[in-house]
Amino acid sequence: MARFINKKVAILYICTGNYTIFWENFYASFSQFFLPGYEKQYFIFTDSNNPSLRKGDNVHLIYQKKLGWPYDTLFRFRMFYGIDDQLNDFDYIFFFNANMICLQNIDESILPNHEEQLVVVKHPGFFDKERSSYTYETNPLSKAYIPHEKGEYYFMGGFNGGIGKYYRELVKTLKENIDYDLQKNKLVAIWHDESHLNQYMVNKTPKILTPAYGYPEGVELPFEKKIIILDKNLFGGHDVMRGIKPKRMFIDKIKKLIRFLNIANND
Repeated sequence: MARFINKKVAILYICTGNYTIFWENFYASFSQFFLPGYEKQYFIFTDSNNPSLRKGDNVHLIYQKKLGWPYDTLFRFRMFYGIDDQLNDFDYIFFFNANMICLQNIDESILPNHEEQLVVVKHPGFFDKERSSYTYETNPLSKAYIPHEKGEYYFMGGFNGGIGKYYRELVKTLKENIDYDLQKNKLVAIWHDESHLNQYMVNKTPKILTPAYGYPEGVELPFEKKIIILDKNLFGGHDVMRGIKPKRMFIDKIKKLIRFLNIANND
């Protein structure tokens, strides 16, 4: 018989444009395996009116127009802040990327306490790398800037959460920092929301999860697979999922390459 726990969990999920294709498997796997016994409410930010998104009374649709790349990811904290009043009564709040699948039971051992407050996951591409290889934001004009002597780990942006009160504080701060970068200095951090998340964690002591909770499909890592990240290449690739046209794809890749080379030369 299932054990029910008197704790409320909000799950934040963005699926604008083509990302709606991931929802059904996400919902099925997280309903079954993620914090079984807890009351889970799903908040979906989407521009779709597909009836398949409405799974039950625990699914809440928030209309969110597709903003285009990189704003669909850069503005995620702005989206979350827009429903802050609806998140006020939740004990825990988590955000997951759309293309994640939960493979096995994930119990309360992942939950933070009032000392840790927040939950983050080591990035699967950097968990075994030196600090010098981390792709932190290096522009001191950005609110996401992390100086060379700071930063111990590099965290992925696709899974984070925490105790409701503290996660809402994170959302508000990162929303304000991203807005400041854009409005004051016309800046977009190198890895968008992920860069701002990493900066926020520099002076925090969160519960840190291994890449077992963000395990890329098709990659071999020394961790047990608990939450996998589906390979977008099997669904047309990142650019198709983002709705970027071929010419724009090429321009964006060139800009990213130039930015990377400039950072390497400055180091």
